[in-house]
Amino acid sequence: MPVSLWSYRDHVALLAAVLAPLATAAVLVPFRTSVANTDAALVLVVVIVAVAANGHRLAGLLAAASAAVWFDFFLTRPYEHFTITSRDDIETTVLLLLVGAAVSELAVRGRRQRRIAVTDETHLAAIGEITDLVASRHPSRTVVDRVTDRLVELLGLRGCRFERFTFGGLPRLEPSGQLRIGDGHWDLDQYGLPNLSIELLASSGGATYGRFVLEPQPGTLPPLAGRQVAVILATAASASLASEATIVS
Repeated sequence: MPVSLWSYRDHVALLAAVLAPLATAAVLVPFRTSVANTDAALVLVVVIVAVAANGHRLAGLLAAASAAVWFDFFLTRPYEHFTITSRDDIETTVLLLLVGAAVSELAVRGRRQRRIAVTDETHLAAIGEITDLVASRHPSRTVVDRVTDRLVELLGLRGCRFERFTFGGLPRLEPSGQLRIGDGHWDLDQYGLPNLSIELLASSGGATYGRFVLEPQPGTLPPLAGRQVAVILATAASASLASEATIVS
């Protein structure tokens, strides 16, 4: 699946990182004389974890900082001042910040692992579907159409079409997952996919049967694994085309 640096979910997480600790600390104000500050700090840690688990590292760290600030302002004496007179409260505030930063990092790592698992499942499903179509000898048009749909999903494309017996003259997505333009390679990690049509050859055994023309969505960076899966799908399509096409070498 394509990677978007600033997704809608990430923007919401940043907003929550600022506002959720503030709202939680404000809710605890009526109980600040009866609830120990350490217990209030634990409540704020829960908020930090919730933000970090649904956002990114910056959101988690921002939530930890916000929690420490509003804990100081609302829940330590003198109230409604950014001043702490108790040594215990100072230690609790520092620990809140440190623990909040630590649990945010753990939550972010957990989110990353979940994303990797979902991505791997998507890639395996795509490969399995296309290889099953080829093995069951579906018409090549059916295989090509389904590969086209899968390429749009995997690479986050604006569009994709197949051109039979045609190749050359466009930037090329290579089997390694790298993008070749002319005599050099495009720096995908720095620039993402360029706003140019890209060809992905349907070839195997030294023969080329056509190409998939990819129309990228500017600002997206499909991960390397996704680009390599795209090459696998195109190769599988070529196996279906091989029995019907006149080889273009």
